[in-house]
Amino acid sequence: MVVCCKGSALSRLWKSKDQQVQQLKHYQPQNSKGGGNWRKKFLFLGILLGVLVSIWIFLSMNANIIARRKETLANMCDERARMLQDQFNVSMNHVHALAILVSTFHHGKNPSAIDQKTFAEYTARTAFERPLTNGVAYALKVLHSQREEFERQHGWKIKKMETEDQSPVQDDYTPEKLDPSPDQDEYAPVIFSQETVSHIVSIDMMSGKEDRDNILRARASGKGVLTSPFNLLKSNHLGVVLTFAVYNADLPPNPTPEERIEATVGYLGASFDVPSLVEKLLHQLASKQTIVVNVYDTTNSSAPIKMYGLDVRGAGEIHISNVDFGDPLRKHEMHCRFKHEPPLPWSAITTSLGVAVIVLLVGHIFYAALNRIEKVEDDFREMRELKVRAEAADVAKSQFLATVSHEIRTPMNGVLGMLQMLMDTELDATQQDFAMTAQASGKALIALINEVLDQAKIESGRLELEAVPFDVRDVLDNVLSLFSDKSQGKGIELAVYVSDRVPEVLIGDPGRFRQIITNLVGNSVKFTEEGHIFVSVHLVEEVKSSCDFSNQVIRDSEDGIGMSYNTLSGFHIVDRWKSWENFRMFKFSTEASDAINLLVTVEDTGVGIPQDAQSRIFTPFMQADSSTSRTYGGTGIGLSISKCLVDLMGGEIGFVSKPGIGSTFSFTAVFQEGRKNLGDMRRHHPDPPVSDFQGMRGLVVDGRCMRAEITKHHLQRLGIHVDISLNSKSALSGILEACNLSGAGHLDMVLVDKEAWGEGSGLAFPRLLAEFRQNGLMKPQENLPKMFLLATSLSPTEVDDLKSAGYTDTMMKPLRPSMIAACLRKALGVGSKRQREKGQAMALRSLLSGKQILVVDDNAVNRKVAAGALKKYGAEVTCADSGKAAIQMLQPPHKFDACFMDIQMPEMDGFEATRQIRSMETKVNELIKSGEASSEMYGNVAHWHIPILAMTADVIQATYEECIRCGMDDYVSKPFEEEQIYSAVAHFFESGTVDSVS
Repeated sequence: MVVCCKGSALSRLWKSKDQQVQQLKHYQPQNSKGGGNWRKKFLFLGILLGVLVSIWIFLSMNANIIARRKETLANMCDERARMLQDQFNVSMNHVHALAILVSTFHHGKNPSAIDQKTFAEYTARTAFERPLTNGVAYALKVLHSQREEFERQHGWKIKKMETEDQSPVQDDYTPEKLDPSPDQDEYAPVIFSQETVSHIVSIDMMSGKEDRDNILRARASGKGVLTSPFNLLKSNHLGVVLTFAVYNADLPPNPTPEERIEATVGYLGASFDVPSLVEKLLHQLASKQTIVVNVYDTTNSSAPIKMYGLDVRGAGEIHISNVDFGDPLRKHEMHCRFKHEPPLPWSAITTSLGVAVIVLLVGHIFYAALNRIEKVEDDFREMRELKVRAEAADVAKSQFLATVSHEIRTPMNGVLGMLQMLMDTELDATQQDFAMTAQASGKALIALINEVLDQAKIESGRLELEAVPFDVRDVLDNVLSLFSDKSQGKGIELAVYVSDRVPEVLIGDPGRFRQIITNLVGNSVKFTEEGHIFVSVHLVEEVKSSCDFSNQVIRDSEDGIGMSYNTLSGFHIVDRWKSWENFRMFKFSTEASDAINLLVTVEDTGVGIPQDAQSRIFTPFMQADSSTSRTYGGTGIGLSISKCLVDLMGGEIGFVSKPGIGSTFSFTAVFQEGRKNLGDMRRHHPDPPVSDFQGMRGLVVDGRCMRAEITKHHLQRLGIHVDISLNSKSALSGILEACNLSGAGHLDMVLVDKEAWGEGSGLAFPRLLAEFRQNGLMKPQENLPKMFLLATSLSPTEVDDLKSAGYTDTMMKPLRPSMIAACLRKALGVGSKRQREKGQAMALRSLLSGKQILVVDDNAVNRKVAAGALKKYGAEVTCADSGKAAIQMLQPPHKFDACFMDIQMPEMDGFEATRQIRSMETKVNELIKSGEASSEMYGNVAHWHIPILAMTADVIQATYEECIRCGMDDYVSKPFEEEQIYSAVAHFFESGTVDSVS
């Protein structure tokens, strides 16, 4: 039957493969050879467009360069014009101020406070305030009738400004050579002058045409006025004269021009040597050599007068800036142009050429690519075909995993089931050992299959976690029981500690949580030959608050005493804190969350991990070195699976390891706190420990503080009040004191570690009590508490010496509450051992006794195993070999209380059979509810719903989801054991008397 089942499964796989091949045959690749011509046309258009773009880039950048050049010229020209205008205005304001000064101190005082010497010294000291003036002078208004008296007072004649022939004035010009000023109505001889223009003293300013017009406009307007450019005396430079009229104190406010002329007493003039001044200004600018500057008087726009200009030919366009010298009747402009021709626009040339070259190169590349495009497309079509095949292979792989899971577990279910039934028969010791060995080997094979399937599910992203209530302490006790034989065989300490702050019930996936710890502890047991393995569980918040540790276990593991470290075994360990210091939970606050964040640490004193192998320790199928698998065995995927499971639990995993010292692996996991519900807890942990030791007192004698704390932890879980003695003196004192007391102070038990103060020291401890008894320091024997020896391993000689030494019994490590309770019950006579050992079996029998169970499976071996397992606990089992037969037998009314149904069956699988059964029940329930049929017609049942439990060897999550969708109530995975059966049926039969169909 098994062979037939395998053949059927393989045929289904081949059929699925043929369907995928047919899909590939229907795939028609697209022919694209005709696309070459239009691609080349587009390429040509693209190249042409690229060349046009490069030309546009050149024109655009060149225009931008020219615009920037014009802007630069405008800025430079405007800057110079503004500076010349500002400085001229400053000089004009100071000349005006000097005119007011003369009016005040020369005409306003009698006698005058100003003479030529005073004027010359003052104007020399204040020359810096008039940076553009060549010199200043004051001319007095003299009428013709006053000329003779004026000349007599000053001792010189009023001279005429210009020579008769109007030729340019020579450099050896002196006032004595000038002719007297001709007779006229009014004169304006210079009486005060700055030292730089002292040669104009005695010259009549009214004798020059430009100065005369200037004086007449100045006294009529009351403002400073400028002459048109003319050659200055002596210097022969082109310049202008700024003139201010000086009035007497009788000038009324807002005077008319006539009143101004009448009040005029003199004229203050300032000469400006324009070429020298402009040249001085340009020398102050660093960029003066880059542009050519010309200054023009454009009062007569048709005949502008060039006031300043270098004989250097400029290049390019001219920029004109207006210059305002304060005289509204005269206009001045500054013309600027660059001195040199503009350079070639190299940036525009290089950029446009670069773009053109890139376009041509890209065109060449595309042209070469187009010549090979047909080959590339052929390769693409081939790759796409391979992709379709790969996807089909992935689907086939998933189907293969599901099928292999089912097909391997199905015969293994038969093997393990029959072995269990064989072990329930009368066997001698040898036969029982053979059967147990075979069953253990079968379970090891199932565990290996589970690891491979887990890795495949992780790779495909289909591994999911369940959320059920569980007790962390029960999970760890279960892990200890798995490795107790190996740890005892090696003589290493194996211990577990769970902080009291960890809630009793959590919501999560206990199976996957157990799997992670089992993998880590299994590795530690594999690679540790001496020392200890210590598993601890704390809240993340508890560990983060390092200054608030109430756990002696954590504190004691940190310090060493001499050569013996205060650890579980006295061996040196790595710094466990480094294994979690980079976890996110320890860097960021987690207190605001309602989640329970656990930190689990597995510490060992094994061989350690080489430094070069630590980076790949979580890689699937990778081990520390090539010899590891030969020396220690294993597939190398346990840690990889553990890391993926930790990630799914919202945590992180890390480790620290030193060769020759040991390793510490730590991981975090996020759970929710649950409420203790007896039904749910029984479902996942059907045999919770029940303590009969409330109120008892015990004494732990152990020189190693940390080890004593762990022993105390397990005893307290049973409700026992525990004291610790770290040396023999305090232990004997405590025992003597307790022996003299009764009631609450009485000591019920003493637990002494075999290596309390060194190797074998615990065996000698009862001798000290014997010496006390011989010396009469103790009461009679019946008052002594029960003595128990805690040991990791015992030699035959030590076993023989136990009774004679005074020990009641031995508790073999690793300690766990169930083992301690069994030992104490035996020694103290509490409870019934036989009833305790068979508690779960009795619970199953009470649930299944008399129940009518239908088992549906096409495999005869599986039907026999399932029927035998259910009959063992009193159920009445009926078998069916197909889904169709199950539908006929479960048509209401029927006698069955539950149905165990296989999923994969020929003709009609378990999913379809369940759907049809639920459909039948729905129709019957509707008839009864509507009154069309009475409940008496259907066995006096008002509502039909038989519990259907799937029997599946396929452990993929999608299979379980499909079970629920089709109407099944739960499932048991093959090969199933006593605990699985209990967990499944307890949900439906825990009340003891449940109606068979409702």
